[in-house]
Amino acid sequence: MTQVSGNGYLIGVDVGGTKVAAGLVNGDGEISFQMRTPMAANNAAAGLAAVISAIDAVRAAAHSHPGTDGSISGIGICAPGPLDPRTGIVINPPNLPAWRNFPLAAEISKNYSLPVRVDNDGNAAALAEALWGAGRGFRNVFCATIGTGIGTGIVFDRHIYHGRTGAAGEGGHMTIDYRGPRCGCGKRGCIEVFASGPAIARRASERVAETNRASTILDEAGGRSDRITSEMVGRAYAAGDQLAKEVLEETALFLTVWLGNIVDLLEPDVMILGGGAASMLLPFFDQVREQLPIWCVNSHCQDIPLISAHYGADAGIAGGAALCRT
Repeated sequence: MTQVSGNGYLIGVDVGGTKVAAGLVNGDGEISFQMRTPMAANNAAAGLAAVISAIDAVRAAAHSHPGTDGSISGIGICAPGPLDPRTGIVINPPNLPAWRNFPLAAEISKNYSLPVRVDNDGNAAALAEALWGAGRGFRNVFCATIGTGIGTGIVFDRHIYHGRTGAAGEGGHMTIDYRGPRCGCGKRGCIEVFASGPAIARRASERVAETNRASTILDEAGGRSDRITSEMVGRAYAAGDQLAKEVLEETALFLTVWLGNIVDLLEPDVMILGGGAASMLLPFFDQVREQLPIWCVNSHCQDIPLISAHYGADAGIAGGAALCRT
């Protein structure tokens, strides 16, 4: 796959199990136009057609966008893993079962005379943050997106670290408790089963059921503990709910243990946390910094900035575009 040069416009595409988002991104990482369309997850051809439709819509918008003649320099796609970033083949994504060993980059290239890059969302989001976002100006960047799962990316000198086969950077599946709950990946005690959005909701639900304490969380859920979501926990915390505070403090502790391992392994120049759950945990960043030396042998661990991601819901679009810049 060819490297894109220059500062022209790029198309960033974010493919998920239920939607495709695509946008027009300039050389400074600014998204000037974006759209979303449903994704056909159970049919390979229909899924590809949805991606092409989204790209076509962005290309059409580029022709009428002020400051551009409609020319596009490349197309970058965040696709569900596992995948091979070197070949652009999507191997066996759980949320897109029809795309088994699917040559996504090659199929998109057939329709457009443009360079096409494909990578997973954690890697792409990290690259966007390193090039244009919160990690700009830092040499070595670790970025985690905390939402339904925990995706991570490692960027050294503006390049994603892929490892030997392209499978590196799965920081969300680092075990912090070998006796912990089983993760969807099959391992036990991954950070994802302790600090992702669903994990926060599950722990809040269990705490409400066990203690029978009055809580705004339960009010948010209409009295049904099985309907609690992480967003409800966040709103309850903002309203001053003590149980919600305890749940989020515990989540921050899990993240501290995990980030201590990250620092001891990588010692990055900056650590960036993004995603919906990370936004909710922002008030606890100081707690993480204060407790980091307990869980880290690196005596300089508190010198490493821990900051919020620049790109929010648009991380996939910006990340896709960023893939074409290195």
